[in-house]
Amino acid sequence: MTLPSAAQQALDAFAACPGWEQRARLLMQWGERLQPLTEAERSDSNRVHGCESQVWLVGEKHDDRWRFRAASDARLIRGLLAVLLARVDGLSHAELAALDLADWFAQLGLARQLSPSRSNGLNAVLQRMRELASG
Repeated sequence: MTLPSAAQQALDAFAACPGWEQRARLLMQWGERLQPLTEAERSDSNRVHGCESQVWLVGEKHDDRWRFRAASDARLIRGLLAVLLARVDGLSHAELAALDLADWFAQLGLARQLSPSRSNGLNAVLQRMRELASG
């Protein structure tokens, strides 16, 4: 399966980082690129439960392909959301269902830095994406 272009960009950018500090800085920069959600979109119905930080997720379907936007109150989480969104951008429901989140973060060189709670939170976000896509 070919990667969405944003995911390939993420892979290239993170692969070029020699160490964790550079990756952490890059993660923060990616987080700044998230499209902001409106106050209305930051509603309880869009809130992802299972995350320690507050995370909101909005999904829209265009021709059987999904586009998601997300926001968080935590900087590091925004960065992690940004690289997750890059990976899922334009996927179909079946592709979303088959996505291996741990593998994606391992490819980016970020797996070791994912604490169990962050990992659980990102899995909750992916689960919510799958629910939206199947609904």
